[in-house]
Amino acid sequence: MNNMELERMAGWAEETESPEESGKDPPTTCWEKFHTTVSNWMLPPDRRMSYMERANCLPPPIFIISISIIELGVFIYYAVWMPQKQWITLDTGITNSPFIYRPDKREEAWRFVSYMLVHAGVQHIIGNLFLQLFLGIPLEMVHKGHRVGLVYIAGVIGGSLASSIFDPRLALVGASGGVYALIGGYFMNIIVNFKDMVPLFGMFRILGIVLIVGTDVGFALYRRYISKVAGPQVSFVAHFAGGLAGMSIGYTVFSCFDKNLIKDPRFWICIAAYVAFLAFAVFFNIFLSPVS
Repeated sequence: MNNMELERMAGWAEETESPEESGKDPPTTCWEKFHTTVSNWMLPPDRRMSYMERANCLPPPIFIISISIIELGVFIYYAVWMPQKQWITLDTGITNSPFIYRPDKREEAWRFVSYMLVHAGVQHIIGNLFLQLFLGIPLEMVHKGHRVGLVYIAGVIGGSLASSIFDPRLALVGASGGVYALIGGYFMNIIVNFKDMVPLFGMFRILGIVLIVGTDVGFALYRRYISKVAGPQVSFVAHFAGGLAGMSIGYTVFSCFDKNLIKDPRFWICIAAYVAFLAFAVFFNIFLSPVS
C-alpha cells in the first residue's frame, strides 16, 4: 500500500470517527451539536478542533441576518406601498428606485452597491435570501461578520462593475453578486481540501453547489432571453463576477480561519488584482462606456 492510499485512509478515519473513538468528549448540548455540524461543513478536519475550542455565538451572525432583513424590508416596501401592477414580479416602483443600478444614472456611485437591496420579484428575493442565510450564517459563525461582509460586498461591487462593462445597457437588481461570492469562496475551499474529506461527502457538497448554481443561472438566462415577463432583467454577468470574487478573495479569507489575514501574501495579491479591476472599471465607465 503506497503513501497516498495511507493518507487517504487516515483522512477517511478522521472524517468518520466518533467523538468516543477519537478520545474527545461527545457534544452534549444542542449548541455543541450545532457547532460540531457547522465545523464539519465549513472547515477541513485539521481546523475543526481549533474552532470547537473557541466556538460561541458572540458576536452572533449579525451581518448576514441584518442585510437579509434590510433586503426583505426593501422588497416589502416596493411590493406593498409603491405603485405596482403586481407584486409577484415588480416593475414600475423599482425601475424608478434610487437603489437600482441604471446605466443612465451610473454617475450616482452608490447604485453600484445599493442595487443589492432591490429584487425583481418573489422568486428572486426568496432564492437569494435562502442561499445567503443557508450558507452565510454558518460561514459567519466560523469566520465572523467582518470577513464574511468583506467577501459579500466584494462580490456585490464586482458584480455591478462587471455588468457595467460586459452588459452596459442593462439595469441591475438583486444580491446575487454577494451570494455568489459566498458560494465561490466555499466552493474553492471544498476543492482545495477535497483530499481530506470522505470522497462521497465532498462530491455531495460539490454536486449540491453545481445544482443550485446551475438552476439559478439557468433561471436568469431564461428570464433574460426567453421569458416575456415585464420588469428589470436579472444579469447573469453579476452572478459570474460575484463568483469570481468569491473564488479569489473569498477563498483566501475563508482559508485563513485561525490566521492573521493581513499577514497572508495571497490576500494582498487578491486585493491588488481586485483594485486593478476596480480601477479599469471606473476608467471604462467614465471614458469608454457606450451608454451616454
